[in-house]
Amino acid sequence: MSLIRSERSSAALLLGAAVLGLILANTAIGPGLMQLQGSHLAVQALGLDLSVGHWISDGLLAVFFFIVAVELKHELVAGELSSVSKALHPAIAAIGGVVVPALIYLVCTTGGPYAQGWPVPTATDIAFALGVLAVFGKGLPNRLRVFLLALAVLDDLIAIVIIAVFFTSDPDLGMLGLAALTAAAFGLVSRMLRGRMRVPLAIVMVILGVLTWVLVYNSGVHATIAGVVLGLVMSRLPARRATHALEPWSNGLILPLFAFSAALVAIPHVPVSKLAAPFWGILIALPVGKLIGITLGGWLGSFIGRSGGKPKIPLRGLIVIASLGGIGFTVSLLMNELAFSRTRDVVDEGTLAVLLGSGLSMVVSGILVSALARRYRREHPHPVGGHRS
Repeated sequence: MSLIRSERSSAALLLGAAVLGLILANTAIGPGLMQLQGSHLAVQALGLDLSVGHWISDGLLAVFFFIVAVELKHELVAGELSSVSKALHPAIAAIGGVVVPALIYLVCTTGGPYAQGWPVPTATDIAFALGVLAVFGKGLPNRLRVFLLALAVLDDLIAIVIIAVFFTSDPDLGMLGLAALTAAAFGLVSRMLRGRMRVPLAIVMVILGVLTWVLVYNSGVHATIAGVVLGLVMSRLPARRATHALEPWSNGLILPLFAFSAALVAIPHVPVSKLAAPFWGILIALPVGKLIGITLGGWLGSFIGRSGGKPKIPLRGLIVIASLGGIGFTVSLLMNELAFSRTRDVVDEGTLAVLLGSGLSMVVSGILVSALARRYRREHPHPVGGHRS
């Protein structure tokens, strides 16, 4: 289990699953896999009729968002985002890393019908970014990892808000009200988990959690938001225990399965000049927009609330973190499916752009992280509190 919890291993599994999905999609068994992905599994009693692909992206991925929400709550309550002074610098960097890629995407798609795709290149994949840092960043100070984690968590918070606001139309307020009640009951029961009643109460929580997910799905809001809400309302100590138990499943099964499913894309046999504008917008905005946006935002943020002296994160460190921020992957693939759900060809091209843009960011960040780590080891031959993966 400890191997699956490793940031290096989880990143490798994600990448391997995505590459395998892309390869198999373009072989003789590709059409069969895509047909299986599109086949429906219905649970009529709960009003559910989802394809296999949507059971993965709407259902299983809610577990990943639950873990993200617990991490976010921890950082807000007791971590690197627990005060305004702590949160301000990574928050400004995160905003820059959202605004600049979105603007680049909109410039690339000006005049076309694809403006709704602007959120796709705004996300950062925590697992991948921390994985690359763990692989290539031996000897780097831990403050770089902490800043990257804070930035990525805030980035995910922005992504959650984007999904809830921009990819929801005509929500059923009655269903949402019932979901709020079941989520509140979930949070209340989590505060009673102790002694002999722990197992029965845990079963009740699972039932309430599933019911909350069903109600959110039937409300018209993207169902992964249910995972976010449950992670935020759950009592802190039980939530940490739950994420510890769920993390191997998320890293070892759920995220790779989602990456495999999302990457099941037949490479379009069209000239490069015929690729849709969103392909170029995403491909450029992910590596370039994130690099510029996070660096600029982080640089500006370093002047706020600072009373003399050098900033905690020097400019070269910000550039390295910004290059890692361009690894969009999981959440970018999800946003791509949501943004272009009615145009299958654009979804496929967007998926390829996310994979290529994230891959380019991985290569660039790997080079930059390695170079900075070598420089830091030369300047600090006996590091104290250096990065440990």
